[in-house]
Amino acid sequence: MKEKKHWQSFGEKIQSETYQEDLKQEFAEPNYLEASSKRRDFLKFLGFSTAAAIAAASCETPIRKAIPYAIKPEEINPGQASNYATTFVDAGDAVSIVAKVRDGRPIKIEGNELSHVYQGGTSARVQASVLDLYDNARLRNPLKSNNSAELNTVITELKESLKSGNIALVTSTINGPANLAVIETFKSKFPNTKHIIYDADSFSAHLVANEHCYGKKVLPSLHFEKADVVIGFQCDFLGTWLNPIEFSRQYSTKRKINEKNPTLSTHIQFESIPTITGSVADIKIPIAASQSKSILAALHDMVTKNTCTLQDPIIKEAITKTADLLKKNLGKSLLVCGINDADCQKIVNQINNAINANGNTMNWGTTYNIRKGLDQDFNQFVLNLNQGIYQHVIFYDTNPVYTWCETNKLQEGLKKTSSTISLNPKLDETTSLCKYIIPTHHFLESWGDAESKTDFFSFQQPTINPLFKTNQWQDTLLALAGENTSYSDFLKNYWIKKLGSEENWFKTLQEGVLNNVNNTNFASTTLINTTITENFKNETESNSLELVFYKKVGIFTGKGAENPWLQELPDPVSRATWDNYFVVSPKFAKNNLQIDLSISEQADAYEVKPAKKVMTVKVGEQSLTLPVLIIPGTNINTIGVALGYGRNNSVGIAAQGVGQNAYPLQKFTNEAVCCHNKNVSFTVKSETYSVALTQTHHRYDTAQGVRTEVIKELTLEEFIKEPNKIVEEREHELKPYGGIENFEKQGTLYGVYDKPGVKWGMNIDMNLCNGCSACVIACTAENNVPVVGKQEVMRFHEMHWIRIDRYYSGELENPKVTFQPMLCQHCDNAPCENVCPVSATNHSSEGLNQMAYNRCIGTRYCANNCPFKVRRFNWSDYTGADSFPNNQVTKVSPTTFDMNSDLVRMVLNPDVTVRSRGVIEKCSFCVQRLQEGKLKAKEENRTLEDKDVKVACQQACPTQAITFGNANNKNSNISLTRSQNTLRQYTVLEPLHVLPNVTYLAKVRNEGDFS
Repeated sequence: MKEKKHWQSFGEKIQSETYQEDLKQEFAEPNYLEASSKRRDFLKFLGFSTAAAIAAASCETPIRKAIPYAIKPEEINPGQASNYATTFVDAGDAVSIVAKVRDGRPIKIEGNELSHVYQGGTSARVQASVLDLYDNARLRNPLKSNNSAELNTVITELKESLKSGNIALVTSTINGPANLAVIETFKSKFPNTKHIIYDADSFSAHLVANEHCYGKKVLPSLHFEKADVVIGFQCDFLGTWLNPIEFSRQYSTKRKINEKNPTLSTHIQFESIPTITGSVADIKIPIAASQSKSILAALHDMVTKNTCTLQDPIIKEAITKTADLLKKNLGKSLLVCGINDADCQKIVNQINNAINANGNTMNWGTTYNIRKGLDQDFNQFVLNLNQGIYQHVIFYDTNPVYTWCETNKLQEGLKKTSSTISLNPKLDETTSLCKYIIPTHHFLESWGDAESKTDFFSFQQPTINPLFKTNQWQDTLLALAGENTSYSDFLKNYWIKKLGSEENWFKTLQEGVLNNVNNTNFASTTLINTTITENFKNETESNSLELVFYKKVGIFTGKGAENPWLQELPDPVSRATWDNYFVVSPKFAKNNLQIDLSISEQADAYEVKPAKKVMTVKVGEQSLTLPVLIIPGTNINTIGVALGYGRNNSVGIAAQGVGQNAYPLQKFTNEAVCCHNKNVSFTVKSETYSVALTQTHHRYDTAQGVRTEVIKELTLEEFIKEPNKIVEEREHELKPYGGIENFEKQGTLYGVYDKPGVKWGMNIDMNLCNGCSACVIACTAENNVPVVGKQEVMRFHEMHWIRIDRYYSGELENPKVTFQPMLCQHCDNAPCENVCPVSATNHSSEGLNQMAYNRCIGTRYCANNCPFKVRRFNWSDYTGADSFPNNQVTKVSPTTFDMNSDLVRMVLNPDVTVRSRGVIEKCSFCVQRLQEGKLKAKEENRTLEDKDVKVACQQACPTQAITFGNANNKNSNISLTRSQNTLRQYTVLEPLHVLPNVTYLAKVRNEGDFS
């Protein structure tokens, strides 16, 4: 085998002795000789393991009684799912979705394919939102001074109280026209009301800059599908910036390779800390955040004047090449910048205007309504609050006591009010300080509308009756305003007037969306102010340390911290779960932490053990103490930290004691909350802190040799010049076994048999996968994958059926990154099947590698023999499905225990078996969906079609990276995808001859003049 090009871990890169030894210990067994149990207990459990197959049949499982309907609701058919179009709404985000409801319970979220904005795509947060409905931390009823109260009593008291004094209504961005009409109705009753919009994910600088440059305080819609050149500046537009679901779908259209005429957009990313967007970029240049303004100004000068005054030779060369690309692709380029600084955004506007992005890749005829909050307005509100201007404050869907950088001033101001009212659903940091609390419904219990983009509407309808005595926030405001109508009637009447009839309203509600109702065309706009700040200080040689704040795809601004699925989701870049931490570069670690990753002993000491060094970072009077992770691609003078952690204990067990709150280290400057801080000092502590990392779990390498055929990638230039390069590489790998043509017959002792009928197969295009992890959460929700908790993850016991492997290649400081989704490959020559002593794992006639859970006795021979390491073993009773009493107490984490409460178990999919302790589980290709699709086709007396079956990971993916279907049908999508992409197609670890039914398309990068 040739030398390995890709590496997952630092020990793997340098092939340290500890790493090689660790490969032999992949399946660490419990050391019974060191157990604290008595010898009798040891023998008892040992004896049970050998007799389990016989005894299990006589074990009495707990009885769970189901009470039938006296009168069955007409819309509910037991065992059959109903699907309702609705809208995921959170802090201004509004994603069109379809909720799957079984027996009155929403159990799964899918994207609404009728939406022209999201086109059926989702994110990890959207997928996980169904679990929030069944959260034990939700408030059950209204509260007054922390005591339970009746809704009518609280409403009556507040109606009288609000008659005198000024009212501040503080919300996140609200973009539904009927919702805004409710607020106007409230304001008409209480004219002294000021509506203040506050978004923790601020786009304040963008709005201010656009008003300065164009006279419009709006965000134009962006079209990456029209951009041949994309420049990202501190902007994770595929992960967390503005509207990543839409952007991911658009971006992927330019990253899909046509092998007959291979073209690819060019993506250049300038960033301080690694993001998923930077990871999939063709070229990434690590920069300090404080350099951004001067680098943007230099790029502007190169585009408009062909001059550059930067001193740093590396950055100067990058800017020169970037400017050349932009000038060659006028009208087909787009620059996006995530820095919350008005001066930076003004320069960005100038550059986009110079490259003719306006009206081509930027549409001013359709604008976003997602982030409308202005930091300056909220800062003024805090000042007014402390001056006693507001006597009453109402909060909805926002938590500024937690997210505002100057929270102490806000808390002092709230003490000076007569009444504070929260309509939030949980006792969060802001709500806990309020006197009156009227918790609103979950969005799956609510009516509503949304307009995320101009003239693109999405609608909410309840998918379940309210679980608790909550009150929808619109109903609360209407009641306070003295209106006798309910919000459901208010919404219905509002849209009947707009749509013309009740029939049109019901049809619209059924579809869930209205797309571009005014048929708005692409529009440009005129630059009215061409002046930008000149003579920016050249900070490209600055050596001062900086703290950069970022958001994770799961936790985001902090709500994700309340969700166990999102807490246990490995971050795509760091591969860490359950914590935030400081992100530093390898060079920073070498200079300041005495960790040299090129030395095997130090690399192993850092990577093999969960314990990480701890560092205290201080900015002004604020400080933060967290563990340190070394992430290649981080700027040497940058320390990164994720926001959204350090929540209070009342928002849920999953958030308790997890991470630290980094919001207080931000600062309000230049009319916006800055996303980085300079003049940072740090102190390395003597203690360590354990971080649950999954990066080195489930390796492919073995003591028998290094395998090189897991990742295949090449540049666009190589692909055009040598289109058969991947095929030739495969031919070389398979040459000892008959080559590609004869490999199936000659590479095995088994006979070759026909595979008639249905044969399920999957293809994953690694050019389209950006690691967003929507598929991971979708699989968890669909297949009842258990949450195991941080301690179990640190022991290699995470249970995800699909994982996103991250591979590096190239230099340590700024490597190239490739994401690879990995799941059960459903091999035709599956090595797991031959070694199972009880035939628990077997092969179906349709090509599925099946698991009979009630037959499995937990030998784990199959997991040892799986070359892809995709089989999961239930080490503990994570789901409460075992027959032994008290089998979870002290054995599983509090979060796992909470997941098994009666309320949270309502999210379980009844079509999927809940597994107990001691059995293996893994991806089943969503066999329950396959059966449902086949039955549907059979009922309609027709052949199976692609539309009948979509597996959970495929349906959730916003980029359509996953194709699934019947490989024996020549006209199916999977067959067409494979036949049209023969030059890039391969299977992982192909020389093993396990014949996977999952194929991959090699990664292609367009490095162009940067190579």
